[in-house]
Amino acid sequence: MQEDIRGYWSANPCGEQLVGGPSSDEPHHYEEFFDRYDALKYGLESHIPACLDKMSPANRQVLEIGLGQGSEAEQLIRRGASWTGVDITETSVRRTRIRMNLRGLPFQGIHRASVLDLPFPDNSFDVVFSHGVLHHVPDIDRAQREIWRVLKPDGELVVMLYARWSLNYLVAIGLVRRAAVLIAYPVVRIGGCKNRGRLGDHIGNARRQGLFNYLRMGEFIHHNTDGPTNPYSRVYGMRQVRTDFSSFAVKSAEKRFMHAPPLPVHGLPGERVLGWHLWVRLTPRKFP
Repeated sequence: MQEDIRGYWSANPCGEQLVGGPSSDEPHHYEEFFDRYDALKYGLESHIPACLDKMSPANRQVLEIGLGQGSEAEQLIRRGASWTGVDITETSVRRTRIRMNLRGLPFQGIHRASVLDLPFPDNSFDVVFSHGVLHHVPDIDRAQREIWRVLKPDGELVVMLYARWSLNYLVAIGLVRRAAVLIAYPVVRIGGCKNRGRLGDHIGNARRQGLFNYLRMGEFIHHNTDGPTNPYSRVYGMRQVRTDFSSFAVKSAEKRFMHAPPLPVHGLPGERVLGWHLWVRLTPRKFP
């Protein structure tokens, strides 16, 4: 499964389906790409800078797990963090390093590594931060124990996880998108329309797995967070957070980002109740 996940994110770098990749390896094309990507990202998720401010990263040793295109890495470094990053894919590692070098940003290290086996000594970091990554890790118990190991005893884990009690999960994914597949499936099977696009990918998945097996939420959720071919995703309520992150105590939690495609809800009020992004701050437990 881990190799499937690595392969998927190597082939589908975070956000690239929305903005396209750099047009070449020339430095000025990467500059343009990073500017374009960041403008889209923080236009949609304008809450992120304020959430990073709450971490008070200045003069702290910060490990980021999962790098995307390096956007949060840059934000944390500009806020004074002594930053180190890891990612499972060479693509994210390479692009984040290019971003740092192009913009003259200091960092401690960038490593291609798994959260299941972090290449650092015990008690190395004041903060471990991960935005939108740990809900893609099947062996979350091993991951959280490894994070606990590299955190200092008085450190903090800050994570963004997809929220179960959200408009996106409960309505957009649970009702609207499942209904679309259920309705389209027999039409495609009898040749009433072409099997194309994202819906076509869902129909293809349903044909391979069986329609009703595919529509089970435990299976359907994998293919409805980051693309129909995404191999693994899960969603979290606070009970599941406490279960899966058993080496930590919850310090605080909040929901952000009103997002539920295809419903036109972006920017509407209600994110604190039905937002898709669950930001959780946790502190490591002390064990005898």
